[in-house]
Amino acid sequence: MNSQWILQMAWRDSRRNKSRLVLFISSIILGIAALVAIYGLGYTLERDIDLQAKTLIGADLALDANQPPDPTVQHILDSIGSISKQAAENNFASMIYFTKSGGTRLAQVRAVSNGFPFYGQLETRPAKAFSGFAKQEGALVERTLLLQFNAQPGDSIRVGEKTFLILGEILQSPGKTGFSAAVAPAVWIPLEAIDETGLLQKGSRINYLYYYKFPSASTIDLLIPKIENRLEEAGWDLETVASRKESTGRSFRDLNEFLQLVSFIALLLGCIGVASAIHIYVREKISSIAILKCLGATNRQAFLIYLVQMLAIGLLGSILGALLGTGIQFLLPQVLKDFLPIEIHMQVSWKAIGQGILVGILVSLLFALWPLLGVRKVSPLNTLRVTGSNSRWWQDAWRLLVGFAIIAFIFGFSWLQTGTIRSATGFTIGVILSFLLLSGAAWLLIYLIRRYFPNQLAYVWRQGFANLFRPNNQTVILVVAIGLGTSFICLLFYIQEVLTSKVQRAGSDNQPNLVVFDIQPSQKEALNKLTASYNLPIIQDVPIVTMRLSSIRGYSAADLKADTTIDIPRRAFDGEIRATYRDSLTEAETILEGELQDSATNLNDIRISIEEGYAKRLKVKPGDELEFNVQGAPIKTTVGSLRTVDWNRVQTNFRVIFPKGVLEQAPKFHVLVTRVPSAEFSAKYQRALVENFPTVSVIDLNLILKTVDDILGKISFVIQFIGGFSIVTGIMVLIASILISKYQRMQETVLLRTIGATSRQVFAITALEYFFLGSLAAITGIGLALIGGLLLAKFSFDTGFNPPLLATGLIFLSITGLTVLIGLFNSRSVLKAPPLSILNSGR
Repeated sequence: MNSQWILQMAWRDSRRNKSRLVLFISSIILGIAALVAIYGLGYTLERDIDLQAKTLIGADLALDANQPPDPTVQHILDSIGSISKQAAENNFASMIYFTKSGGTRLAQVRAVSNGFPFYGQLETRPAKAFSGFAKQEGALVERTLLLQFNAQPGDSIRVGEKTFLILGEILQSPGKTGFSAAVAPAVWIPLEAIDETGLLQKGSRINYLYYYKFPSASTIDLLIPKIENRLEEAGWDLETVASRKESTGRSFRDLNEFLQLVSFIALLLGCIGVASAIHIYVREKISSIAILKCLGATNRQAFLIYLVQMLAIGLLGSILGALLGTGIQFLLPQVLKDFLPIEIHMQVSWKAIGQGILVGILVSLLFALWPLLGVRKVSPLNTLRVTGSNSRWWQDAWRLLVGFAIIAFIFGFSWLQTGTIRSATGFTIGVILSFLLLSGAAWLLIYLIRRYFPNQLAYVWRQGFANLFRPNNQTVILVVAIGLGTSFICLLFYIQEVLTSKVQRAGSDNQPNLVVFDIQPSQKEALNKLTASYNLPIIQDVPIVTMRLSSIRGYSAADLKADTTIDIPRRAFDGEIRATYRDSLTEAETILEGELQDSATNLNDIRISIEEGYAKRLKVKPGDELEFNVQGAPIKTTVGSLRTVDWNRVQTNFRVIFPKGVLEQAPKFHVLVTRVPSAEFSAKYQRALVENFPTVSVIDLNLILKTVDDILGKISFVIQFIGGFSIVTGIMVLIASILISKYQRMQETVLLRTIGATSRQVFAITALEYFFLGSLAAITGIGLALIGGLLLAKFSFDTGFNPPLLATGLIFLSITGLTVLIGLFNSRSVLKAPPLSILNSGR
């Protein structure tokens, strides 16, 4: 009995069971397909990001700040421009007025000089529209804006005080994605025309960018060390091709890791189906195994015969899954196109195929070993009579070892994907808890039915209930597989509902729903009169001053670079701070610690109030010193109090509040918060604002809701596409499990038919059994999603949780109905055939 004999026996045994082995293979194909598709996408993204890195910023170097260059910075910019090609851009948020329709919309205005981009191209329709823009003949508008207001090239838009001819629509610009276009659609205008818009005013929120193209890569390598520190100290950010490539690659690595983990769950579902199917398969083979042992085969040889079969199954399923995944990966760019700032060129990835096959074989082996180890316990006496085994899995050292190996594999795989032990541990614990909760629910149901069996019910109902706990039942495997897939879809609906309802509640009742900002002090009185003429309430009228942090507890950004042991986050000095001054709190604020200073009579004693979360990020507490650069003027302050802020309200909320008597003379703009009764009234009011005050901007809650819906729709589609592998895998496991259970239940059905049960009664028993299975799986999965949705709403989104009942009910009915239909479809041959024909066929 050598290895050749083992291979021959494995082949001979499999020939009689090809149909059942095919069912085992189907359980892992989709999981491997998902992994290979995601692997292939990841490798393609890495390659294309490397090849197209320069087109992400459109230049070799980009400098960015939210204040114009001072003389020192200007000298640096001039010196860089002397050795390179140069382009400039000013961008800001502003209201856009479509003259033809009268529609208004807040958009991102990009005032760009001639020559940009240096790499890549601005894709427009018509294709020659950009050449007209380079000659400063008009504006280019992103397609989403044109579609929203039914505009087209040849129409006009007004930006500030200047009207531009629309030359064409922007299809793609450097570094821009469909996702970002939905959040902040852009309008390109010539930089030379920006003064005519009247939007460059003191206190306006404008970003200043400068782009450079160098004759060689070595030039920028020598330049960056000389200018980086000086520019960062002046508040300017530097971005090179290498830094953009790194940040873009990191972002998509995070996306890729998430998609891989989701697809890995689909693979785990398939492997659970394999384990269940092999468990039943081994039980069917008990007599054959007992005969082999009577003929002299050892436990090891009997085990190896079926292990070879399972390895072949794993290999074949992995190969088929890899082929399917290779085809699917060519669809992923279309699924993810709104999230990709580069053009993806998909190709067959042999590395991804190899990894998928290797992972498929490994997980198939691990999950097959658990039931296969039971072969060792089969006694030769089973040739004469069925004997049970008193051993339990927790008493079998080999099974315990395999269980630990499965957990170790899950942890190791997730560690490779996330790169951190903490994330890998969280994912592993989450998977284990999900399986434990789902299987625990199934076992609890089995126990309750056994313990409180409904003997008073009709015969058909009793048989349906009994099938849930009879030998070879599929209760646990179906609840785990279908329940986990159901929870994916439900949780997606719940998260979407939480986010949209959070925004809707913010504008409900009498809450503000319209914010007007960028109001210059000279415009304040006239704008308030216009608002009053429309009978709209002025809920808030707040001054806002922009500033930057200079030091925390006496330490500057330069000190942090020189001494990395200082316990202050480096990001504390990044970006601008928008603060206000007042002597009281709003309804959305509560003092946690300290006292609010209403006014500062001594400029050496300025006590500010800081939002609690921001204070934690800065690692400051009451009594600590902070110094701010208020547009060139240094102001030293002390943390006087900490506040909580309800950020859900549509109103002006601030991280930093100054007392009165400090910032009144600083350059500032005002924000007006009001409430409009309807979307139509809002559009009318906004048109009046733009006509009379073309430099102000408006945030409309209706627009926020629409944008949120668009964003969630895009994210939902991606998650549904990837999560769909889990659902389909669960359905495949369902079909395979029901088909396999058909062979087990055939004898029971024949006995029922033999003792007089009608086909109608057997049909009803089968329908009830699968109804109980489907409803239990759906309810358990929905319950798991409800727990997840509640926790996310409370701890991540800080809001209430009201699950969508209609969507939940439809998911429950769909899963339950599908289970019943598949169960009845696969039982039809047994129901129609005479009992004698089934007995003669030997099953």
